[in-house]
Amino acid sequence: MSPVSNAYIKPENLQSKENFYPLHAYVCEKCFLVQLEEFESPEQIFNDEYAYFSSFSDSWLKHCKNYTDIISKKLNLSQNSKVVEIASNDGYLLQYFVEKNIPVLGVEPSSSVAKIAEEKGIKTVTKFFGVNTANELANIQEKADLIIGNNVLAHVPDINDFVGGIKILLKESGTVTIEFPHLLNLINKNQFDTIYHEHFSYLSLYTVEKIFNHHGMDIYDVEELPTHGGSLRIYACHLENMQKSKNVINLLSREKEFGLTDLITYTNFSEKVKETKRKLLKHLIELKKTGKSIVGYGAAAKGNTLLNYCGIGNDFIDYVVDKSPYKQGLFLPGTHISIESPEKITQTKPDYIFILPWNIKDEIINQLSYVKEWGCKFIVPIPEVYEIGTEEIMVSGLLQEAHKIKNSVS
Repeated sequence: MSPVSNAYIKPENLQSKENFYPLHAYVCEKCFLVQLEEFESPEQIFNDEYAYFSSFSDSWLKHCKNYTDIISKKLNLSQNSKVVEIASNDGYLLQYFVEKNIPVLGVEPSSSVAKIAEEKGIKTVTKFFGVNTANELANIQEKADLIIGNNVLAHVPDINDFVGGIKILLKESGTVTIEFPHLLNLINKNQFDTIYHEHFSYLSLYTVEKIFNHHGMDIYDVEELPTHGGSLRIYACHLENMQKSKNVINLLSREKEFGLTDLITYTNFSEKVKETKRKLLKHLIELKKTGKSIVGYGAAAKGNTLLNYCGIGNDFIDYVVDKSPYKQGLFLPGTHISIESPEKITQTKPDYIFILPWNIKDEIINQLSYVKEWGCKFIVPIPEVYEIGTEEIMVSGLLQEAHKIKNSVS
């Protein structure tokens, strides 16, 4: 049983009833789509109090700006083009198209983050995306030359309705790019903490290709990305508009070799997750027995899954810090660990910092390189628990400085 991962708690609600739901992933033996049961509706998850703002990760913003530069040239986008992003959040990505004078539209179900995008001058429709919304938009504006969906395909309970909407809104010559965490990496790198109620599906290229083909579209290219612990970016179009690249053929072959179309792969993964839980708890118990203080960094959804599954509360972690002011002053769901400003670390000088969003651990370690002054170490839980000590922090800092110097020279 686990709470909804982004259901952060206000101080006045700490004594109120908190909803917990089963958290079990199931795999289809025919198409090998991995899905959760729907216990909480998207309307309840992505509501007005939704607290995930994409713009608070520097590395993610850099990734998005780089994507904008590349795709704009690749598709020859101009002021006569139309770009639509589904799940556009706070305008973290579309702002870079606006800088190029390329017309954009965001579709975002959560009004709290859509409001921030509007304040940036990014036109945003506050709706869930699917066939109905696509028809509405297609009737009042031109269809899109480019449709973008970053880390949203896994969030929709009805994937067929979502992809069907893309088919409707995409120009005949248009391209859609979708980014999603790769199921192969989730299993191979033991990323079980990315399984939470907000993610209804866990996707492979094999499965996503079947879904797009079903709706008269085809994946013509794919890239492997380092984001979110290892993601895919697919390029899709209307059926037979583009020739399929070798990247698609090669990755489909790798997925099959890895065992994504073999049920035993999923059984073995389940056992590995249980062993990771045992090792992590043992490590934390040993640290607490020697009087070490531990705080968390990053009030991330994946962190909430990890903490609740492993039974790690404020008996292990004193508090968690997060850069987002929208989370500070709240409490983590389930564990009720307080969320503080990062400045608190310098006040309390903990012995260990537990990195919950491990996928951006390098960014976090660079931000907190000053903790080496008092010998603080980092704990990284995935793929298996390990520590990063003072010497490694110093090396990380030197590499960061070298990278800055290289960029300034070039």
